[in-house]
Amino acid sequence: MTRKIESKIVAYKVKSKDAVQAAPVAPVEEAPQLETMHEEMPRPEILLGTTYKLKTPEHVSEHSLFITINDVVLNEGTDHEVRRPFEIFINSKSLEHYQWIVALTRIISAVFRKGGDCTFLVEELRSVFDPKGGYWNKGKYVPSLIAEIGNVIEQHLMEIGMLNNPEMDKHQKAFLEAKRAENAVKEEKKEEEPVNTGFPPSATLCYKCHNKAVIVKDGCQTCLNCGDSKCG
Repeated sequence: MTRKIESKIVAYKVKSKDAVQAAPVAPVEEAPQLETMHEEMPRPEILLGTTYKLKTPEHVSEHSLFITINDVVLNEGTDHEVRRPFEIFINSKSLEHYQWIVALTRIISAVFRKGGDCTFLVEELRSVFDPKGGYWNKGKYVPSLIAEIGNVIEQHLMEIGMLNNPEMDKHQKAFLEAKRAENAVKEEKKEEEPVNTGFPPSATLCYKCHNKAVIVKDGCQTCLNCGDSKCG
């Protein structure tokens, strides 16, 4: 860039190197180093946890499942503070599903600690269907026990702010309310009409033949229709 000198030069001075070096330099503000989730992150001694009780119909699991999700707090005390899931545990008195539950919790925990977006787990678990058929729980159809575990994880991710809670419009709400009322009327009619199956009223559903014919006989659950028994 050139500059035109319009007045007479009366004096001049050459700036030395020492003067240039002595001039104050404005400090450069560095961006704060944000803490993120990664697989090499050591497990903190104390984690915040939430436990959810999952009660399913007896033919799916005789005992309730208790799902605990522990979270780690990143950038605590700053404007960038977030809460992220770190590990998951599933406990139950029933040992029927023990092997796949242990495997599932280890895989999910590994995905949590990997960092990044873990919300895809919800849809992956929901897409699992039980070949024996799903069930109704609290007025909602669930295709499998694994899918219901996915629902619990979704609920937790919404509570810590990783997922948004989708709001239904008034038309969707009205449609669901009508369906619930319709199903309630059907259930009342079924209860009023006695069904003589030839089996005791206290009998439960059989996994094998899908009839309510399972009773406790000699301390063992036995189906009076097909003879299936958990004791072999």
